Amino acid sequence: MSERTYNIRISTEVRQLVAIHGFRLAESSVNVLFGESGIGKSLIALTISGLLDPNELRVTVNGMPYKMYLASREVSEIRQRGFFVFQEPSSHLNPIMTLQQQLNEGHIAGADGEELILRRLWKDNSSEQIERILEVRPKPYRPSGGEKQRVLAAMAFKKLATLGKESRGALFVFDEPTGNLDDRLRNEFLDLLMETFRRQRMSVLLITHDYSMVSRLTKEHKDIGKDILYRELVLDHSQLRLREFAPGEYLSWLATTKKPSPVADTRTEPILRLDSGVQVFGRSFTFEHERNGGNAIPMTIHKGRITYLKAPSGTGKTTILKLMMGLIGPERMSMRILDSRFSEQTPQRMWQNNVWGKAMSMTFQHADEALNQNSDVKGVFGGLPSQLAKKDEAITRALSRFFQDEIPEDFLHQPVKYLSGGQKQRLNLLRSLILDTHILLLDEPLNGLDLTSSVKVFSGIEERLREGKGVLIVSHNEEIFDSMVAPEDVFYLKIS
Repeated sequence: MSERTYNIRISTEVRQLVAIHGFRLAESSVNVLFGESGIGKSLIALTISGLLDPNELRVTVNGMPYKMYLASREVSEIRQRGFFVFQEPSSHLNPIMTLQQQLNEGHIAGADGEELILRRLWKDNSSEQIERILEVRPKPYRPSGGEKQRVLAAMAFKKLATLGKESRGALFVFDEPTGNLDDRLRNEFLDLLMETFRRQRMSVLLITHDYSMVSRLTKEHKDIGKDILYRELVLDHSQLRLREFAPGEYLSWLATTKKPSPVADTRTEPILRLDSGVQVFGRSFTFEHERNGGNAIPMTIHKGRITYLKAPSGTGKTTILKLMMGLIGPERMSMRILDSRFSEQTPQRMWQNNVWGKAMSMTFQHADEALNQNSDVKGVFGGLPSQLAKKDEAITRALSRFFQDEIPEDFLHQPVKYLSGGQKQRLNLLRSLILDTHILLLDEPLNGLDLTSSVKVFSGIEERLREGKGVLIVSHNEEIFDSMVAPEDVFYLKIS
């Protein structure tokens, strides 16, 4: 098995972004690259693929200036025979062309197998539903993030179809291709990718922080196990390091996770009850215990238990959480938190006085939106209604639980905007966990975290459960949370 090795440095005029010696990429293999969000995985992949602007960043590859690397035969071949599925598809789809037109643009226009590819990636949709999706011209919120990701993936598979036997060794990069997909659709993508790899033996760089991919790949694709390499990018004193990642690291940890012993069972009175029939933004929502059909029931949160809210991407899970926090005004709602009742007529001051940071706290899905980018680390905690959040010693003690390395003395004064995505997400979570609220709403709490940090997050959640707090989880990491949540605490959000 031959490997390409890269020594890469990327910086702006004022700060270093990436520095790594010995980044390895095995040819005609599936290279699965883990690592926390924002650590530099995408920048490395973009550099190797020749997609960075040499006039915007200072880049060297194996000691040569980036413009010289861009003129090399290696980059020319990557551009001609490869494909890059970007992490954020919205900026790479043309808003004035339908998705169907973009699927038939340029060199992929005559590729065979489009219908089969689309049926696999849109497994639960009929041909008529797929056709309606492809008639859409991309807008910020339509189609959904998961649909946009699948369109770019379909383009990559069509490009592979045009190469046929000539695809051996060609580099195909999939950067977080399943971040907005549930487990079933993610598995369908992985199966299609592995089936294509068996036939064509292209080089694949699959970038993800979804460690649950390991289960699917090791269980369903054992025959090509020797061709799937798992590695993890880690930050070691401002230098990046590529380390081998054994599948057993994740699988062994998953095997030890178990449904926590409840402080109270579901027969007791819940600390929160949200009735079905919520109306917001002109849509009506119900909650059910069955994925495919069932009776509308209230969603409940109990002391010492995790409630898990599931639905396909774009259904409105985050909207429901924000509505519960009083951050969005409903057209109709009936909710009880402890002894207080809330409806569409509840004045805003009641949310401010009784809910925010008191009865309930929320960790938002996107840390960049939740945190003030112009603040320093200490300032992130400054506005919280907690005395602990105002003391340096207490903040440092809280940080040490989620940050595996020793906290530098100046860390509290580091600007948030210069932290990695994973570091921001840990701050985002700590803002909720440091508050002594009865209920925690956690929207994609593992977003952008590596396995070590995820384990620490679970430890923090379990501690709150032992204290009798109630937790509501929204997450695409179904394999992980299904192992922790009792079936009676799983609710499916439906648009009625």
